[in-house]
Formats: sequence, C-alpha cells, structure tokens
Amino acid sequence: MKKNIVYLLIIMSLSSCLSLKKTTYFQGEPSEKSEMYKFNNEPYRVQVNDVLSVEIVSENPDLVSLFGTSEEGSGGNLYFDGYTVDRHGNIRIPYINEVNVLGYTEKEIREKIEMELKKFIKNAETFFVKVKLSGIQFLVNGEVNSPGTINLMQNQVSIIDAIASAGEIADFGNRQEVQIYRKTLNGVERYTVDLTDVAIFDSEHYYIKPNDIIYVPPLQRKNWGIGTTGLSTFTTIASIFAVLTSTILLIDNL
Repeated sequence: MKKNIVYLLIIMSLSSCLSLKKTTYFQGEPSEKSEMYKFNNEPYRVQVNDVLSVEIVSENPDLVSLFGTSEEGSGGNLYFDGYTVDRHGNIRIPYINEVNVLGYTEKEIREKIEMELKKFIKNAETFFVKVKLSGIQFLVNGEVNSPGTINLMQNQVSIIDAIASAGEIADFGNRQEVQIYRKTLNGVERYTVDLTDVAIFDSEHYYIKPNDIIYVPPLQRKNWGIGTTGLSTFTTIASIFAVLTSTILLIDNL
C-alpha cells in the first residue's frame, strides 16, 4: 500500500512539473524569408506623448541657442530637454511655435521644421536639422523578474528586447500568451504573441511601439502552488500528504 502511494506521488510530481514545450523560446523552424520584413521596417509614425529630440546644427552657436536646441550628447534629461508631443499632436519650438507631428515620420518632421526655419534664415545652407525619437518607453508587468516602466534609447525595440529588459519571464510566466496593450485612434487594442514559437520573428507585433503595455500572465499551475520541477513538486505533494496522514491518524486516536 505504501509503495503504491509513493508511486502515485512520483507520477503526480512528474506530470505537474513545467514542460520544456511551455518554457523554451523559439521552437520550430524559421521561415526562409520573413513575410513581415517590409512591415517591420516601415518608418515609425509619431504618436501622442512621444518625446522627440530636435537638434539644429550650425556654425553659428547663436543660431542654435535662438531656437532652444541643445548639443547632442549633452547628457540632459530628454523628458525636460526633448519635445513632448501634446494631445493635439504638436510640439512647441521657440520662434517657430507649434509644429504638428502626429502621424509623421522623423524624416517628414525634419522637412517640416526645415521649411519653418527658412522663414527666419535666408541661407538654408547655414544650418542642418536632425530629428529622432528619444528612445522608446514601455511598461512590462506580470510574471517577469523586474516589472516596471522602461525606456530604451533605440529606434526600434522588439518584444524580445522588452522582455529581456524586464529581467526575463519568471518560472510561472505564460510564454505562449504574452499580451501587448496599445492605445490607438480606435481605442485600446490587445495583441497576443507566442514567444515559444519561432514564427514570432515574422509577426507584425515583433516590434513594439512607444507607450505599449506588455503583460505576461501566470500559468494556471501557479494558483495550484505546485513547483516548477519534478523534485519541488514531489516535495510539495509529499508534505501535503504527510500533513493529511498525521491529521487522519490524530483523529482516529481521539
């Protein structure tokens, strides 16, 4: 009888531990050519709350200071030194005033600013404008080791980069149902990606966007309180069984 109980505990522990299929990234064979290559390499279009770095380069330092731009690499805080896109889709630059940038690419914004500058500067060859997104900010929450708001100083951030920046997915995180929440003109949209499938590299959601919220839900077995390995599961089940046995014996002896 005792031997059968031990066998039962072992079987339960082995069947309850996390399988490699649910914890291994990028399973399967990659496609020969990504169908989403063109989509993922389309230029980003600026959204509300993005922060832009606008730099005017000129041999005349007084010209640069006139429009309130700082030298690149000054180490300033981009939250204060950059240009935040307001809820109307505008940024405010001294003398130029408001420039609508909502839905425009970095190149298109640069061209708009250059056109405005030509109203003040006759010789267009005396200045050079650089516009770029001041990093990508996003939030990672749920079953990750270091949840929180993260800002990466990159032009593109993949879902892989985002998860890695949050300290990787924890043992009980569901890698097959990672959720991305994104504010759009049509409201909040949710996308689900499977990080255990190598097809993630071909997904239109491989690259995240600024202000995305990434949520890693827990696996169901976290609610059961079962361990991640066979040994830890066996130990948990054995401990519960020992308590139940002791309780039953105690009641019988009363």
